[in-house]
Amino acid sequence: MSEHLSVTVTVPATTANLGAGFDCIGAALSLYNEFTFSFSDSETQIYITGAEAERVATDKSNLLYQGFSYLYQQLQQIPPPVEIQIKLGIPLARGLGSSATAIVAGLLGANVLLGKPFSQTEIMNFAIAMEGHPDNVVPALIGGCRLAATSVFGWEICDIPWSDAIIPVVAIPDFELSTSTARQVLPININRADAIFNIAHLGLLIRGLETANPAWISTALDDKLHQPYRKSLIHGYPEVEQAVKAAGGYGMVISGAGPTLLALTDPHHAQDVAVAMATSWQQQGIKTSVHTLTIDHVGAKIVCTGMG
Repeated sequence: MSEHLSVTVTVPATTANLGAGFDCIGAALSLYNEFTFSFSDSETQIYITGAEAERVATDKSNLLYQGFSYLYQQLQQIPPPVEIQIKLGIPLARGLGSSATAIVAGLLGANVLLGKPFSQTEIMNFAIAMEGHPDNVVPALIGGCRLAATSVFGWEICDIPWSDAIIPVVAIPDFELSTSTARQVLPININRADAIFNIAHLGLLIRGLETANPAWISTALDDKLHQPYRKSLIHGYPEVEQAVKAAGGYGMVISGAGPTLLALTDPHHAQDVAVAMATSWQQQGIKTSVHTLTIDHVGAKIVCTGMG
């Protein structure tokens, strides 16, 4: 492998859960982080640009470097000194899979520098093991909307068709909500009625995403397992949800663990929904960044230069 090789990995943001698909479904979105790896003659160095760059570790505790090292550990090798450039385009701790992009990019960057000893499926399994659940890392790696289920053989990954007539709009507030905090409010046990509710709504969600049936999507975005408990952690949730529906959106869910809110709508109402979400939070004194996005169907992209 050339010592002049440079590897750039671009990884999309993700939105997990989509309401009823708690911890098992996620979709890749058209926001990105970019990571570039190259061999270093001295020690490992990490450089970061973009919003909130000063908050990201530049030593070996960096999650990207942890993913990079993880792959070398699988081969019982010591990671070589590398120079890493990180360009942040996805906000931190907002429920848009920023940690998943770091894990996926670290693994993919190391895999290329090692001469690609591991398959995409093996990389995916490593990423799930590091993240602890599949809903962000799987679509970040392979794109699209994906459902992940365990089997005796490991993970079964199912592509969920997403109609082009369904537009995702994300509203990102200027406050954070950690995944651990969002999980602490969840009940340890659930009752049978709530389990049945979510099973039915997940089935309806899958058909709704494929067909763009407005009634199905609007109904399917409800759930009983996590959102009723997490809404209280997101200031202004009821008002933003009401604004989305008044503007013609199908409905709204918490993106991942939050606090980013995800609305689904049709192309005709997308701009109105985006303005309504921003305005609603602004009226409550909360600054927000709103993006009308698309589904990324490719996932992580790798570009290599300087292979000589």
